[in-house]
Amino acid sequence: MAALDEVDRRIVSALQADGRLSVRALAERVRISRANAYARLERLTSSSVITGFTATTDPRMLGLGTSAYVTMSVQQSSWRELRERLRHVPEVEHVALVAGEFDVILLVRAEDNDALRRLVLERLQAMPGVLATRTSLVFDDVENRPTLPHGH
Repeated sequence: MAALDEVDRRIVSALQADGRLSVRALAERVRISRANAYARLERLTSSSVITGFTATTDPRMLGLGTSAYVTMSVQQSSWRELRERLRHVPEVEHVALVAGEFDVILLVRAEDNDALRRLVLERLQAMPGVLATRTSLVFDDVENRPTLPHGH
């Protein structure tokens, strides 16, 4: 896809702030015609710049009172299979393969500390290829969504 122009960036920023904007409201906010907004929105979604629209939630209000980052050391040859296994663990919100002291970082959400303990000790550590884990409890979540750099 060609580089995003300033109008594309304003569209993405507006939708990051409020993903429920109608195309009419989006066009008004970005100061373009509705036809232009429809065309640009279609191009941004079909080219995977915008990958979806979702509701953000408060995990505590969903009964998930404990959050943690779990770092994992894994056998290098097991990454693909492990990634597929982790995809099917409902408590795992995010998986990242990283370089450095460990190989994988997970953001997990559980009902309470007991559920977190069972998740880590009984399920994650038991997965083939997992050599070690380290768990860091999250005391407070601070939402900070990235914004697009302007002029690129």
